[in-house]
Amino acid sequence: MATKIGMVSLGCAKNRVDAEMLLFTLKQEGFEIVADPAMSDVAIVNTCGFIEDAKQESIDEILELAELKKEGRIKAIIVTGCLAERYQTEILKELYEIDAVVGIGANSNIANIVREVLKGKKVEEFPDKLCLDINAPRLRSTPFYYAYLKIAEGCDNCCTYCAIPKIRGEFRSRKIEDIVEEAKGLVNNGVKELILIAQDTSRYGEDLYKKRMLPELLRELCKIDSNFYIRVLYCYPDRMTDELIDTIASEPKVLKYIDLPLQHASGKLLKRMNRHGDREVLTELINKLRTKIPNLTIRTTFITGFPGETEEDFTELSEFVRDMRFDRMGCFAYSPEEDTPAAEFPDQIDDEVKKHRRDIIMEQQAEIMAEKCESMIGKTIKVLFEGFDRYAECYYGRSSADAPEVDGKVFFTVEGKKPAVGDIIDVEITDYIDVDLIGEYKA
Repeated sequence: MATKIGMVSLGCAKNRVDAEMLLFTLKQEGFEIVADPAMSDVAIVNTCGFIEDAKQESIDEILELAELKKEGRIKAIIVTGCLAERYQTEILKELYEIDAVVGIGANSNIANIVREVLKGKKVEEFPDKLCLDINAPRLRSTPFYYAYLKIAEGCDNCCTYCAIPKIRGEFRSRKIEDIVEEAKGLVNNGVKELILIAQDTSRYGEDLYKKRMLPELLRELCKIDSNFYIRVLYCYPDRMTDELIDTIASEPKVLKYIDLPLQHASGKLLKRMNRHGDREVLTELINKLRTKIPNLTIRTTFITGFPGETEEDFTELSEFVRDMRFDRMGCFAYSPEEDTPAAEFPDQIDDEVKKHRRDIIMEQQAEIMAEKCESMIGKTIKVLFEGFDRYAECYYGRSSADAPEVDGKVFFTVEGKKPAVGDIIDVEITDYIDVDLIGEYKA
């Protein structure tokens, strides 16, 4: 009987792709992949180590699995991913229930690591993180109709609040032909939505081709002869060139959706973050994007309570959010991370102040979202049909304005023949709840 492997992947979509590569390797080596780690022989936790809340979620997951191990329900626990890469030997010392801690550079050796822990050995393996094969095949964990497509690994931006460059290594792009080949395979297997990801997608090609090549990559992907769409995540504002904007605007297969993490509006704070621009520059960019790309959805994120953020800085951010009326937005209270410059800045902000400011921004955005949702009532929109929600007792899907896992959904009733999962259908919007639209589909 084959050894059963269960995987828990936490954090971002980029981490999910790494997990899918691990699963492919394990399946090729004869292991049985099970959906529920509680039903496995060996549980693998692919951790996130980005901010304090994410680290705590990873630790909590490990501790839950540790209880299952004590009960004899699973035999071993392997920890990998960003938290493992970042803290290495500390994890085994603090969490003795773990059998192996391995860095992301060890992904290709995961089958041997599983075999070693089943023999009762403790394993610590941290090869160079650049050993991670960014072109490795994977066993997809997303529904058949959408897939993440990682176009680059690592980061060279070195924002002062972020440990990702230390965790993931230098920025390195995949070749266009490799990405296109993978995309063809995904589309031929029924994928309707390709979601391009990297730490900074707008930087794509700088290392490999000595110039930014995301527009060229998008054009090549759009040449694939099939009915599918492309969604672009994680673009940096200072790399939104006219060529990139025009490509997104002109290519029908590219969804009019841009994920643009801005982090703040104060020029002083952005400089301290090692980012670019100020309120005026960012306002000009947002206005340009909306002018050149009609019906554009802009998703962004902000940080409140960054060291040195004054009441005036926060007011500037609040006014900017109010004026720009973003379609989708997340806001996070600043989390000081070890070995980052910002953690050593002398003018740290009290935790309660950081959270209070975050709550204010999110309350503002809730009002904006309510107004935007209200304006959708009576309109008919395209929705990717995803399934039936037993709790809501109706069907659901996503519009082009909604990325999976981070944005809202469209809930709707069906009159007539039920569509097939993965179909793109017309839904008339009749109402909304929070950020989710409600509507009707008539076959």
